[in-house]
Amino acid sequence: MDQLQMHMLQMVADLHNIPEGAYNIRDNGSLAGRNTTANIDIVSKKDKPGIDIIIKPGTKNESVHIPVIVSQSGLKDLVYNDFYIGEDADVTIVAGCGIHCGGTQDTEHDGIHEFHIGKNARVHYIEKHYGEGEGTGGRILNPTTIVHIEENGYMEMETTQIKGVDSTIRDTSADLKDGATLIIKEKIMTHEKQYAETNFEVDLNGVDSHADVVSRSVAKGSSSQVFNSKIRGNNACYGHTECDAILMEEGRVNAVPSLEANHLDASLIHEAAIGKIAGEQIIKLMTLGLMEAEAEEQIVNGFLK
Repeated sequence: MDQLQMHMLQMVADLHNIPEGAYNIRDNGSLAGRNTTANIDIVSKKDKPGIDIIIKPGTKNESVHIPVIVSQSGLKDLVYNDFYIGEDADVTIVAGCGIHCGGTQDTEHDGIHEFHIGKNARVHYIEKHYGEGEGTGGRILNPTTIVHIEENGYMEMETTQIKGVDSTIRDTSADLKDGATLIIKEKIMTHEKQYAETNFEVDLNGVDSHADVVSRSVAKGSSSQVFNSKIRGNNACYGHTECDAILMEEGRVNAVPSLEANHLDASLIHEAAIGKIAGEQIIKLMTLGLMEAEAEEQIVNGFLK
């Protein structure tokens, strides 16, 4: 792979070399590399662009990397990926997309990921989105994530977008059965005129199902963000959704957390906090020798950590 490809892999998947284990690398809409293992198979779809990732029951301590790189100006890449995680498996899945825009045309990647998580299976899903390049075209990323969790299954999602994406609409929906758990940790930063919209919709259908949806974001420049989160408690369950946002300069954030209790024993909580950095925080750091801009950067980095 060339220097640009390796740089983008590092940014979106923390890869410094081609990974060991299972992986599928997509570059400008085409397959750039693939490896499977005895327990993890990756198969190209025949009816549409994308892959099926099949993880055998009982698989432990394995990972699969599925990064996407887009550097062709004007390309609109669409991919459908389905994940089948067998019962009692415990795996880490590292995804993400990096767009390098060097032209005047908009460049876009839309990834539709659907997870089928078996009984007692555990999934740690890491997704990073990143944009760069000197071109004037837009860098557009629209991920859709659909999650089905069987009895006592567990999924933790870490999604990060902190640089270079001009427009994104992030849709996530999930349904959970008895004893299932979904943990979502989202981090977003927007600059200049960028736009980011996040839509979460979770159905807690099972007894003792659990969802915790937390978003932390920073809106700088004249950028704007929208956060929509809806948790429906359809059984004896627990749900929590939270949005914390920092405004800087002329940034705007609209947070709309929503709860729907459809069962007497549904316990649901929502929180939202939006505001600028407290002046005393900046002053305290400046007394330690930091310039104002450096103090703001330290506070933001700590907030998004």
